[in-house]
Amino acid sequence: MKIAYFVDEFPPFFRGGLGTYAMEMTRKLVRLGHDVTVFSRNVGRAPTRDVWDGIEVHRPILVDLAEILPFIVPEDVRSWPPEGRRFFAETLCYNILSASKLVNVLVEQEKRSFDVIVSHDWLSAPAGMIASEILKKPFIFHVHSTEQGRAGDGSSTIKAIEKLAGEFATIIITVSYAMRDELVRLGYDESKIRVVYNGIDPEKYNPTRVKKDEVAGLRAHLGIGDDEFMILFVGRLTWVKGADSLMRAMPMILEEVPNAKLVILGVGEQEGLLRHLISSLQLANRVILVNRYVSEAERILFYAACDVAVFPSRYEPFGIVCTEAMAMAKPVVVGARGTSGLREQVIPSGDGICGAHINPDDPNDIAKFVVLILKDEELRRKMGQNARNRVLSQFTWDKVARDTISIYEEVAK
Repeated sequence: MKIAYFVDEFPPFFRGGLGTYAMEMTRKLVRLGHDVTVFSRNVGRAPTRDVWDGIEVHRPILVDLAEILPFIVPEDVRSWPPEGRRFFAETLCYNILSASKLVNVLVEQEKRSFDVIVSHDWLSAPAGMIASEILKKPFIFHVHSTEQGRAGDGSSTIKAIEKLAGEFATIIITVSYAMRDELVRLGYDESKIRVVYNGIDPEKYNPTRVKKDEVAGLRAHLGIGDDEFMILFVGRLTWVKGADSLMRAMPMILEEVPNAKLVILGVGEQEGLLRHLISSLQLANRVILVNRYVSEAERILFYAACDVAVFPSRYEPFGIVCTEAMAMAKPVVVGARGTSGLREQVIPSGDGICGAHINPDDPNDIAKFVVLILKDEELRRKMGQNARNRVLSQFTWDKVARDTISIYEEVAK
């Protein structure tokens, strides 16, 4: 198949999990024999056309539309702070220039053809809709999250873009059945929606590849002794990820497991609140805040070093950090209320048990299951083994790519 692929993030530019998804997915699709042409945001002066790992990538150089933005966008966006208006203007420019390059250069001038047009989230939906309408090719809309879920009520403009893309799309692909149910509640056409889970590379996230002396070195660097337990949180420090709830659970965890320490790995607007909680709850010697970006290799080492990983997200359509921890054979404790793909990833009981489901707004609930896991070495071992086995069967990029391309081929026919 020949696929035009609009996605806001692509190497070398990463903002979050979407960039990782796009990198891994396009690479797998090419290795399956398909032709993928990516249109992504140019955040500096990156090449406007190059080849990355066998994938043709276009990054139109953006111009500053901020000054004329008030004349071409709704009142909603005009009220955003300056950095938000600038980001929206760049996004608008990226979409228009990318669609124009596909239609006018690749198709009209170079006489190339495409079977499907693919866009990811609202950030690239306008480009996909424009190209689909002009080229009369099917439009596939990937929804990784919604404005309502990310931001509560959120921006009416972004919600309108998402809804229009859902109506325009031939097929909508989303990342969990929980996310599908949210879309249906928001009025999206259920008959269009297909579910394909996200994945990871289980060879990269493989506990047997991490050296024991490297694990010991990291734990020593963090000040975690051989006789202490390491609880790990990885994620943005924002309300939706629930690090504040985990912090409030720590005094109760320490009552039962006094030799436990919590490592929080991430950056975000909740840093100030978390530091206040460390002080007010007298956790200075029990919580380590690693407030910086780390490389993927270093993040893998953090997973290898921990005894249990906790992700008390309040909204998580999928949750790739949970999958990473599971692949590293770690038991996981996850938020399982509302839109929670984590609930589908993690089996909380029976022979396949690999973690626990908790109420992310209840520190007592978090503490109860963390304590249960830390106190039972055999349970930790069983959960970790089951977690990796579940990843190998359900959450690999190879499986995700095969399931995704089968939907693309269904649409193309």
